[in-house]
Amino acid sequence: MVRQSPQRPDADEPELDATDGPAESAPERGTVDRSLWDELRIDPVEIALPAGTGFTLRAYRPGRELTPTDVAERDEDDPFLARRQVVETDEDDEEEVIILDEEFAALTAEEDETDEPKAKGRKDAADGEDADSQDEDEDADDTAGDEEVPLFLTHKGRLLLFKTPEALVSFIRSGAPNDMSQLDGWNELAERVEPADITPLDEDTYELDLVVENLRGGHDTWDPTLLIEAGEVARDLAYALRLPAVLDMLSAGSSLDDLDEALRSSVNGGIGGFFGRRRLKRIGAQTASLGWRTIVGKISAVVDWRD
Repeated sequence: MVRQSPQRPDADEPELDATDGPAESAPERGTVDRSLWDELRIDPVEIALPAGTGFTLRAYRPGRELTPTDVAERDEDDPFLARRQVVETDEDDEEEVIILDEEFAALTAEEDETDEPKAKGRKDAADGEDADSQDEDEDADDTAGDEEVPLFLTHKGRLLLFKTPEALVSFIRSGAPNDMSQLDGWNELAERVEPADITPLDEDTYELDLVVENLRGGHDTWDPTLLIEAGEVARDLAYALRLPAVLDMLSAGSSLDDLDEALRSSVNGGIGGFFGRRRLKRIGAQTASLGWRTIVGKISAVVDWRD
């Protein structure tokens, strides 16, 4: 690197400092060569949480091609979750027995009131309906299998977050077990990736650490871009990490989903934006902030921080 010496006898001949190597500045977002990520269809992601900011990876693939992360060990470490699962299983079993008893009683009453040919006709019709229903279910399963779903750099139900690009690259090259290794391009990524490549795009940078405080500030201070992007990554993480409680909180018709829709409408112009802003005024700031605090807490609880 060419430096100006404090004592320059000749201004036309700049003095070189041989002790200094070439200066390496962090690449600006959007200026990095994206060919590796575009080719392998994997993206670096940066996520800020209350405990810190880390880098990870995300990809989208058809659901039929992916094996979900194994959460058995993670859930065993959470006695409260294990207890909830037992209660939910017992409740489900009890409800199933009641439904079967009611169906059996109704079927018995119908058979007592009709003769055998009619009962056989009903059975044939029911069998036909069951077959049609089964076909519809299979078609729905096929469609669901073709839908692209998110996959993060996870292992045993935990999100792996790395504090530096170097740490992330070192892990990728190490051959350590993780859920992304099932992707076809994983070995190629391990061979080619460099720390300079770990430069997420703006749309792949999420600030979950700011969401709760932003919501607490009241409607006039809400940042639609921050909150909308937080909702997108939270849904992706909840799916990839198998967090049904978070998915329920963000599901269609929930209060936080209403908030998301109102935010999206509010950034549009015209009458849609006007009604969107009116809807936002009816959403309780305290309820929204409490809901998001729960979501951020549940995601933070399943993060495995790596230096």
